[in-house]
Amino acid sequence: MEKLRIYCVTNKKLDFLNNSCYQIAWVGKEKPLSNYILCNQGDNIFHKEKYYSELTFHYWYWKNLLNKESDNQWVGFCQKRRYWLKDKSQNFISKVNLNENLLVELDINNRKINSIICDPIEISGAKKIKMIKRGWKNLIKKPSILFNKNEQNIKFHFDMHHGFGNLTKAIDLLDDQDKNEFLSYVEKNTKYNPHIMFIAKKEILKKWFSTLFPWLERCEKVFGFDDLQGYDTTRLYAYLAERYLSFWFKKYTVFKEQQWVLIDE
Repeated sequence: MEKLRIYCVTNKKLDFLNNSCYQIAWVGKEKPLSNYILCNQGDNIFHKEKYYSELTFHYWYWKNLLNKESDNQWVGFCQKRRYWLKDKSQNFISKVNLNENLLVELDINNRKINSIICDPIEISGAKKIKMIKRGWKNLIKKPSILFNKNEQNIKFHFDMHHGFGNLTKAIDLLDDQDKNEFLSYVEKNTKYNPHIMFIAKKEILKKWFSTLFPWLERCEKVFGFDDLQGYDTTRLYAYLAERYLSFWFKKYTVFKEQQWVLIDE
């Protein structure tokens, strides 16, 4: 069994998470509890939290803690409403029984596996009225999307919810080794692994962060911050990272998909 260290990123106090493997990382504006890990000191992007969400802590961890980790330590990330579950968890998970069902160690039979990502979610099959209302620009170009679920892909879903064309503009800023493959990925797939949740060891984490954050900095020069508003685009950089994670970990690691749960507040 491989022991885990999981960082749960939150901007609200959590009074039900008390497993010793889970450390709480604070990105909120209020005063946190004394045992929460702060990410507004050292090399940080805390001033971008409104737009980067949990990535604010991920960046801080990369710059300030990652080098201190043992090479063999499995480290993971979750967030205030979404948690990793062990393989044989109970059918119904709530705040009451969450701690006893949390993933705290890995039993990996295939020793080649070097990362864990969330079980995927399916994003095709939205109601037609919603697709017409939010995806009309795509439908004008390709009306068959309305009736073909295979064409209701990650790119279409992103265009509907986070600004038409924004994902394509961002992909164009990727390094050449990923640009065309990632564009193909979002055009061919109707599922992705959500929530910027992952578990890996030091080497993989370094590669991921060293690829992700320089890309997002390039995206800032295109999208900025002033025009990012509302649910659709305020957290644009987190939404971009979420889709890219699904592609990147599948391309560059030997991954395992893991159960997770949404705990309503």
